[in-house]
Amino acid sequence: MFSQTGKALARSGELLIDLTTTLSLYGGSLSATGACIRNCGDCLAQAAASCRFKTAIELVIDELREGADCLKEGGDKLGSAVKESEVDGDAVLMNKIQNMIGPIKNAALHLEETGASILRKESVNEVGQQLILCGGALEALAVAVGELDPSSAEGQLSSQRMVYASQQMILAGKELRGEKKEAGKGKSWIKG
Repeated sequence: MFSQTGKALARSGELLIDLTTTLSLYGGSLSATGACIRNCGDCLAQAAASCRFKTAIELVIDELREGADCLKEGGDKLGSAVKESEVDGDAVLMNKIQNMIGPIKNAALHLEETGASILRKESVNEVGQQLILCGGALEALAVAVGELDPSSAEGQLSSQRMVYASQQMILAGKELRGEKKEAGKGKSWIKG
């Protein structure tokens, strides 16, 4: 589940970069934010891959914290993107970008806290709760990304991939907390 989070988040960042071309902002701070989100996704995918090995706990912690650093940097780049929009006189875009800052910083905070919880050897319940909170912040960020340009296919796809990443992260957190999966529709419940 968690590897799907990383892959989807990385793709979301790539699509955000593509959106900046549509918005005639390619190469600016919003593009850099997309790159930061993509890098965070790569870190999460690597953390998921490292989870297969019991001796790799330090690698998992390091990748989670590196992913959080990528999101923090993305938040800083969004601050610069707000200033760029202000200089361009685009108040509407400036407000839309501003709406992304809180969620990306919250996602960074909870992702870093996930790694810290593992380092402190806290319960899997606490680690799961941090993943759930991070997933919720990513979902809010996805909504803000989708509002950048509702008519853009890249923007909508970026938002959708990020929503999927957030859902998978929340599911991983719930699984750690021992919450049961919802029964499937149709005959899939037989397999559970």
